[in-house]
Amino acid sequence: MTQSPAVRTPGRSGPVRIGERAARTLVTELARRNDPKAALLVGATPESAVLAAAIDALLPGDTLTVVPAETTDAAALREHVTAQGRWVADRVRVVDSLAEADAAEVVVAAEPLTGTAEQARTTVEGLAKYLTDGSVLSVAAPVFRTEGAAAELDRQGVLHGVGVDLVLRNTPPVRVHHLRFTPADAALATRLAPAHRPSSVPLTRGMHLDSNGVAAAGIALGLAAVARAARPKSKLWLLPTLAAAPVAAFFRDPERDVPEDPSAVVAAADGQVLSVQRLHDERFGDGEWLRVAVFLSVLDVHVNRAPVAGKVVDYFVADGGFANAMKPEAEHNVAAYTVLDTTHGTVVVAQRTGLIARRIVQRAPIGSLLAKGERFGLIRFGSRTDVYLPVDAAEPLVGPGDKVVGGSTVIARWR
Repeated sequence: MTQSPAVRTPGRSGPVRIGERAARTLVTELARRNDPKAALLVGATPESAVLAAAIDALLPGDTLTVVPAETTDAAALREHVTAQGRWVADRVRVVDSLAEADAAEVVVAAEPLTGTAEQARTTVEGLAKYLTDGSVLSVAAPVFRTEGAAAELDRQGVLHGVGVDLVLRNTPPVRVHHLRFTPADAALATRLAPAHRPSSVPLTRGMHLDSNGVAAAGIALGLAAVARAARPKSKLWLLPTLAAAPVAAFFRDPERDVPEDPSAVVAAADGQVLSVQRLHDERFGDGEWLRVAVFLSVLDVHVNRAPVAGKVVDYFVADGGFANAMKPEAEHNVAAYTVLDTTHGTVVVAQRTGLIARRIVQRAPIGSLLAKGERFGLIRFGSRTDVYLPVDAAEPLVGPGDKVVGGSTVIARWR
């Protein structure tokens, strides 16, 4: 029997377990596609959290082909699937070997790669053969291994990566790579829901905290511990302790209801509209642009979201100053530009620094697909976000002084 190429003997540091959070990250490309699709899961066991996550992500019209791990009997896996009920059994097919599987829109390796670089390369190349055009292969590797399979996946990510997610809440932590070997059509983005991102840590059902907030709070508490140890009789340690919660709150990341209207363009950030103007910018091509500029105060949510569904085709950073984002001089501040190809033409999102905000985070590499309202980055401690739309294709619906909510407020509508 031909075994799954994705399953390798764990390395010397011990077995690598894929937990619920990492499993959800591995199947995110399956979960976010709203159209009927075929998926392939390789290296599964009845106890696999990835199998459970894949089954949970299935929609009516989806099919899932499952290839058992080397240590698993196909008959036992079929029995497990049948026990899930008729709805699951009708959509999930267990095959004896990878050779029996058909090409799929989503391919997932259920177990992390822990072998040599050559083994990982063989595995990735073998699984890539089962991808339809524009589809994604999702694989994981331990974070703290710098050689072998982990290094090979980093190399594959440079060549074919359209996203990588760090999952720290796993034993041990893993990095999930999403690889695309052939270009995807930008129109596919319109059929996607926002991707699950482990960088957004859930606090409650409706509120998340970006991982930057976790790190900032951790640093503040660490400083408090150092101050308490160095000067036990002093109250100085209270300052960073009391600052931890407000600092973390700067990175809050609430869930948002994204309008389903395909003609709606949503705000890329929370804040106040500074200007709505027509202009020319040869960096983005010929023609005139409609630009909606939004100022983010330190009290606003700092997470940036895609205003439309599209494919990231370019990303660049322009050097500049750090003027107050509300002043005209901010036009020449340091800014990061994310260029999207959409069904309505080119759309650009500019993340601008300000007097206080000097750190831009952008998590959408070139080639990735963004759903409308999907998180793609943030600006630390406020500043300004601009959305450029083709002037002949969009009609503005907001004006200077209006308050907008990222991912929810409709700032323009396609004509």
